[in-house]
Amino acid sequence: MVYSLITEPQERERHANTADRLATAALGRFTMGLSPAALSLSVMDWAIHLAAHPGKQRALADQAVRSLFRYQTYAVSRLTGTCSEPCIQPAPGDKRFAAEQWQQLPYDLLHQAFLLQQEWWDAATRNVRGVKTDNENVVNFLSRQALDLYSPANYIATNPEILEQTLREGGANLARGCANALEDAERTISGRAPVGAEKWRVGENLACSPGKVVYRNRIMELIQYEPNTKTVYPEPILIVPAWIMKYYILDLRPGKSLVEYLVEKGHTVFAISWKNPGAEDRDLGMDNYRREGIMDALDAISAIVPERPVHPVGYCLGGTLLMLAAATMARDGDQRFASMTLLAAQADFSEPGELELFIDESQVTFLEDMMWEKGYLDGKMMAGAFQLLRSNDLIYSRLIHDYLMGQRSDVIDLMAWNADTTRLPYRMHSEYLRRLFLNNDFVEDRYDVGGQPIHVGDIQVPTFAVGTEKDHIAPWRSVYKINRSLPRADVTFALTAGGHNAGIVTPPDHPRRTYRVLARQAADPYLSPDLFLSQSEQKKGSWWQEWETWLRERSSARVAPPSLGDMAAGYPALADAPGTYVLQK
Repeated sequence: MVYSLITEPQERERHANTADRLATAALGRFTMGLSPAALSLSVMDWAIHLAAHPGKQRALADQAVRSLFRYQTYAVSRLTGTCSEPCIQPAPGDKRFAAEQWQQLPYDLLHQAFLLQQEWWDAATRNVRGVKTDNENVVNFLSRQALDLYSPANYIATNPEILEQTLREGGANLARGCANALEDAERTISGRAPVGAEKWRVGENLACSPGKVVYRNRIMELIQYEPNTKTVYPEPILIVPAWIMKYYILDLRPGKSLVEYLVEKGHTVFAISWKNPGAEDRDLGMDNYRREGIMDALDAISAIVPERPVHPVGYCLGGTLLMLAAATMARDGDQRFASMTLLAAQADFSEPGELELFIDESQVTFLEDMMWEKGYLDGKMMAGAFQLLRSNDLIYSRLIHDYLMGQRSDVIDLMAWNADTTRLPYRMHSEYLRRLFLNNDFVEDRYDVGGQPIHVGDIQVPTFAVGTEKDHIAPWRSVYKINRSLPRADVTFALTAGGHNAGIVTPPDHPRRTYRVLARQAADPYLSPDLFLSQSEQKKGSWWQEWETWLRERSSARVAPPSLGDMAAGYPALADAPGTYVLQK
């Protein structure tokens, strides 16, 4: 009886929690992983405070009246032919109304009215006293999403470009668009790649640098690439990609492959290819990825290329994992790193950018329940969140182009890679979201490895960090904080044009890329991001060349290339690159 009294309430609570998690997981399928509770709390915070501030209400009413007066004045002048200057300009980067047809009546009046509404709602959701900054950003984001949905550019009757094409083709564009929509729906339901992606095949025209898989465990395959020079720099390079992406973003195709570029320059290159996890991998955590990913890879490299320190390269979350490993190695006296390179990678998540919209206690709990049911988070859900951040460019413009204009864009290599999504194990992603993104434990000295604390400031190896100007996943000012996080290391920071992926995949012959770079010695005072911009010189070309020179300066005299794998040391060649894990769907 005593046992029953103790266990029965616990059992009831366990069943209640299970029911709640199942209900949340079911709801998440319809909300794209967004927590309705988190969104509702943000809206309530904003609405309650706005209702309690008559001064803000009056300012918004005044702005509405002024906007209406501006619009009426503009409309009259346009109707009478006395004015051609618009009363409001689109935000920088907004190209929806750039075509000449939008400057003609009545479409100029339509898009001017829309832009004035957009301006008013931005003011209404900003600077409401008392509203939490996170909630304010969420409400502003929601207002933008709602307005973008009702943009006149999205509808046949109000988009002069679509109307003109429809009249010219007798509606054939709409018939093609309907066929495109049906084909895309069928491919989505069946899990097939987008139209046009078939021409890109991993191992043939993607991820085709020659090499061998020299080690494999339950988390990753380690690829060693074949040299194509008679001598090589003795210190090998280890590429650590993020586990939310396929590694071949850095071995995209000939001419756009960082791996190929490094091998041609005489470097010995290894790369980790993460396994695409399934439900059976649900309990793999961050430390599993550190130990069985980076540390196992280091052990293999140390056997194949003995007594040589390694130049590790971490991209995105792979860079964060690399910093966790480097801090642990610094604590334990492991000196196998000669340097460290971080590509669009963050250690400090206090200002993570627009992704912060999707990360709070309610949202993390919501995602945890979804992952708990399946054992993983589907990569398509992550891709959907990224698309929402740039809905004009990644959602609505595609709907207009493919379904209303009835056209198909050519699928480029980067788009094919982006469609090749991966899954994220339940435990690992939960630990990442909570310990790093939500609580910022790493830089605030609350992160333990093996029961002992680690400190990011213990890392002293020379570091090269790259940020990208238009990064909405790892904003460059957040990446730049590595200069604060590593006070005892020499840090060279490069800022390149482009976004999170395109800015990193920047071969030397890219015609439009620029970058700026500045080196800080450990003894130098800290420079703010604004001072970095003012004191660094903008250069034409790719940061690849700057970085490769930096690597050479930290490498020894060239020697004969090592063998591919080492059978005697227990690391035989298991398969040809790109291996088997990268092919998992």
